[in-house]
Order: sequence, then structure tokens, then C-alpha cells
Amino acid sequence: MTKIIMHGCNGHMGQVISSLIEEDEQAQMAAGIDVTDNQKNSYPVFTNIDDCNVEADVIIDFSSAKATDHLLEYCVKRQIPLVLCTTGLSEEQLQKVQEAAKSVAVLKSANMSLGINTLLKLLKDAAKIFAASGYDMEVVERHHRLKLDAPSGTALALADSLNEAMDHEYHYVYDRSQVRQKRDDKEIGISAVRGGTIVGEHEVIFAGPDEVIEFKHTAYSKAVFGKGAVEAAKFLAGKPAGMYDMSDVING
Repeated sequence: MTKIIMHGCNGHMGQVISSLIEEDEQAQMAAGIDVTDNQKNSYPVFTNIDDCNVEADVIIDFSSAKATDHLLEYCVKRQIPLVLCTTGLSEEQLQKVQEAAKSVAVLKSANMSLGINTLLKLLKDAAKIFAASGYDMEVVERHHRLKLDAPSGTALALADSLNEAMDHEYHYVYDRSQVRQKRDDKEIGISAVRGGTIVGEHEVIFAGPDEVIEFKHTAYSKAVFGKGAVEAAKFLAGKPAGMYDMSDVING
């Protein structure tokens, strides 16, 4: 049984993950941490992380970048592995994550969905076949109108996966509206769409002579990210210090 502390337990994703853990026979909610205690939870909630002395195997974090520094210090001090799901970290914070991973296991991924991370793996094989045969590669992502960053971190991860398969020979093009020239043979186009309540849609297109091959992932609810985070937590519990990502979870 994996005992989990949920950091950011009263946020939307925190509540989703709490419900998933309560239905999981291999996991248990040990405690929650949140600056506000305004939900009816079946586990103790601490508004100050330093007051949380509950025994746990791993922490899942879906909170705010503002809380990341203190969270890393807490995990290192108590030697509790961390599944870090919060996005928008600064370069300085990313360096602190790497430093913390020298002392405790940290799993960080651009997208916690098992489907997206399996897709990343499949795309490497596809790129080696299609890109090597001269097919053009495009990434198109769609998200809700409130999403601040564009392109999404997942779109960039997909592009990176394609590029890695091709020994990083390609460059990224985000906006063709200002350029009047034909497509470069070594480019990956990345387009972002924002509108409505789209949870998340990512499409990778291989366009070649007389045929198009498309890989697409659609998230219909944020629960897919929560499920991935819970699986990551069960995987990370008991692991030695170091940096991990969702590919480690998929590969076992």
C-alpha cells in the first residue's frame, strides 16, 4: 500500500487525485497540504507544510510554482519522493529540482497522461521512418481559452521527441505568417489553438507525397492526468534519489 501526501489537495486536480486514490486498492491518502482548508476531506489537511509530520511514501504536487521551493526543501529534509506536476517553473527553480534529485527521487513530466507518454515513445519510431523518407512533420495543439502558455509544454515535448529521433537536426517554426518562403526540409511546425473549454488535444502530422499519417491524443477530462500521477506515485515510492519521468513509469 502506497501512502500518499497530496500537495495542493483542495485545488481541482488535488480533489480529482484524492478521489482516484480513495478508489485505488494499492494506494492510500495519508494527508493533504493546501493554503486553504475549505473542502470536506477524509484525511488530515495541513495549511502549513512544515506542520505535516504524517508518515508517507511519496508526495504528489499539483499546486503553484510559488510553493515549489519550500516543497523541495521539505522533501529533501524528510526524504520523501516527489511527483512534481506543477508547471511554469523558472529556470532557477528547475535547477533546484535537479539539485533536490541528488538527495531524493523526483519525477517530473510535461504531461502526466499515460496516453501522451506512450505517444512520445511511438513518435520516435514513426519519425525514424517517415522523416527519414522526407515527410514533413507538424504538431498542432488545442486547449481551452484560459490557458496562458502557447505552445503547450506537451506540444514542445512531442516536437522534442520527433527531433531527438532525428539527432536534433530540425528546428522549430511557431509562426509562418511573417515569412514568405517555402518550407524548410529540416523544420517542425508547431501551432497552438485556444478556445472554449477544450481540455487538451494534440495532433502530430506526417505529411508526405500523396499520403498523410496522423497521431492524435484527446483528453476529455483532467482525470487522465490524475490517473497518470497516481501511477507515477506508486512507481516512485521507494526509488533511490534521481530524476525520473513518465517514460520510466511506462517502461516499468
